[in-house]
Amino acid sequence: MRTNMLQKVAIGALALSLALPAGAAYAEDSIYVPLFTYRTGPFAGSGTPIANGMHDYLTMLNERDGGIGGVKLAVDECETGYDTKKGLECYDAVKPKNPVIVNPWSTGITLSLIPKASVDKIPILSMAYGLSASAKGDVFPWIFNPPATYWDGLSEILKYAGGGSIDALKGKTIGYLYFDAAFGREALPFFQSLAKDVGFNLKLYPVAPADMQNQSSKWLDIRRDNPDLLVMYGWGAMNPTAIKEAVKAEFPMDKFVSIWWPNDPDAAAAGDGAKGFKELNWHGAGSNYPALADIQKLVIDAGKSQTPKSQVGEVLYNRGVYNSMLIAEGIAQAQKITGKKVVTGEDVRRGLENLNLDEARQKELGLAGFAVPFKTTCADHNSHSATFVQQWDGAKWTKVSDLIGPDSARVQPLLDEAAKAYAEKNAGWPARTEACDNK
Repeated sequence: MRTNMLQKVAIGALALSLALPAGAAYAEDSIYVPLFTYRTGPFAGSGTPIANGMHDYLTMLNERDGGIGGVKLAVDECETGYDTKKGLECYDAVKPKNPVIVNPWSTGITLSLIPKASVDKIPILSMAYGLSASAKGDVFPWIFNPPATYWDGLSEILKYAGGGSIDALKGKTIGYLYFDAAFGREALPFFQSLAKDVGFNLKLYPVAPADMQNQSSKWLDIRRDNPDLLVMYGWGAMNPTAIKEAVKAEFPMDKFVSIWWPNDPDAAAAGDGAKGFKELNWHGAGSNYPALADIQKLVIDAGKSQTPKSQVGEVLYNRGVYNSMLIAEGIAQAQKITGKKVVTGEDVRRGLENLNLDEARQKELGLAGFAVPFKTTCADHNSHSATFVQQWDGAKWTKVSDLIGPDSARVQPLLDEAAKAYAEKNAGWPARTEACDNK
């Protein structure tokens, strides 16, 4: 039986609020930031550490800095269960409270919210997920997906496998094991285009949401086809199951590379056989950062978090921290640009178009060396950043490659084409209403 969504918001605000003074949760002198999360169901293993990281970083800013620019953040959570319908119910529940940003944390929810963003003037942050073409800020002024798109990530995996060149994969057999929903399908058009252009044999292994923990038939096919490379775009319970099935099938882990979503427990669940499994990343693992030490002291040790101490520093926990860092920077930039303390969604959209997470800024934030530096512009809402490959050594992730940039010569023309096609397909698609602040 479904819990009423307004109840869910209330529960989230009560249990997971940022310890604001009584009555201040939605005060006019605060900035409202809702978090769409999923702590229950088959995706909880992935969703919970992300939710914890997002929540804890914003709580830390309230506790350490009094919020952002002297303004407290009012934050609550709405449980989506990674379900698009529930995600839209969450959006309808938070919209009257004037959120300055929305984080769908689901490609399916993101796709449904894209048409609403410009009408409601609420920026959508789909950090390294969602519609790849929405990186084009000239076509999608309200959508932001830094620091890399799913198409960028695929090209980076293939460049890595080809020793620096995708063309080196000509004649090879490449498998694609993917979550058969909006997320996994997002990379398909680009993957299929590359197969035709480069001349490799693409084998598809879709995993239906209902079969995430029952992949045996897919692995029989993979064992039969014996691909030279297996690329995975998995989520939730699919990831640990896939890694365990790979071990069971004796598939060589050095040929198994994932996009950036598997977490530490996903790999650990397969035991020693998972050693050698690889994935992309663009930020640090581990907890050796001053900002994470502040989180530990001011939030977790203070009893203002649901996070187990052992989770701090895991890949997906740090991913949640990274996401909230982007939120905070968008708000800070909005305050700087407008001169206002209590900013709106329209202001934060401008802030998100002027992000500059360089090394100096990360050091100021207590996150020196945490992430690959990037910046956004009004035309580029992504940055198409380089990533690196990290490998599971049985206990932790170890960086095993230099930075790998996307194959822009192949990615960008197709992104341009996809963005144009999206706008043409959606009659009356709104154009930018203001000139770019930067290029």
